[in-house]
Amino acid sequence: MAPLWAQAFLLVTMAMTDVQGTVEKELSPECREFLYMGTPPVGLEDHSLQKICQRYNNKPRYVTLYDTANHVPIYSAYTFKRSDGEKRVDVPWMYEPQLSTVSDTREMQPFPRGYMHSNFEDAQAILDDYTNAVLYERGHLNPDEHQADPDDKASTYTLTNVVPQVREFRAGTWKEQEQVIRKRLNNYCHGTAYVVTGITTSGNMIRRHNIDRVAVPTYLWSAYCCTDYDHNAPYDERYKFPAFAHYALNEKENNQVLELSIKKLEEFLQRSTFVDKNFQIFVDDCVPPAFALH
Repeated sequence: MAPLWAQAFLLVTMAMTDVQGTVEKELSPECREFLYMGTPPVGLEDHSLQKICQRYNNKPRYVTLYDTANHVPIYSAYTFKRSDGEKRVDVPWMYEPQLSTVSDTREMQPFPRGYMHSNFEDAQAILDDYTNAVLYERGHLNPDEHQADPDDKASTYTLTNVVPQVREFRAGTWKEQEQVIRKRLNNYCHGTAYVVTGITTSGNMIRRHNIDRVAVPTYLWSAYCCTDYDHNAPYDERYKFPAFAHYALNEKENNQVLELSIKKLEEFLQRSTFVDKNFQIFVDDCVPPAFALH
């Protein structure tokens, strides 16, 4: 007989599996292409966290680790595409059928008009959660400005890729930093740039009908990894390769962005959120083996 705690864990896991419907247990090779060395960040373990291969129009687009208890993505991992920074404005907001109890598709879907959302609102945020949240806006983790293909841009408009961001923060310092990274990778990354953008959760929640619905991040953070870059770039840009990171406070004031090394970001997150001591965003912190020998 298994001990009682193991039996209880098994029951919880089985219940979660029923609720989560068709979520992939292991990421397929085509989904791992969005991850450096095909490996997601390690050191983030919790029974309510589900990896989603975000699919749109018959193709995988990026990977999200989603918190089904707090109805927010913990991170989205994507490959950066050279972009002119234009936004798509004609895309309806979508939900994730993979987190639905009743679903015959793995593709994100537009919220239906007059929808019956009872099949999926237990496990994910819905549009109504943001309707009266006047302090916050829906902020992308994988921003459409970091994508080039119209379908890749469209795929970022799912609520499983957004978190509540303070209006002034989203439109100000964080948006500016997204453009800084876009221009840096456009200009100096020759190969594939892998990006992971995530959050630290807090005790603050968006409530609907007096029920806690969506966790409000305290900080947002992001890191990129590009091992094939321009070694002749100006020094003030070159030292930020092959990898660099940043974070900022999700508040109206004191929300300046701090750029720092991957290792320093990992140390900050170990102090600030629920990652463990083995937490690592990229394999070997994006230091290629040949680099490590020097």
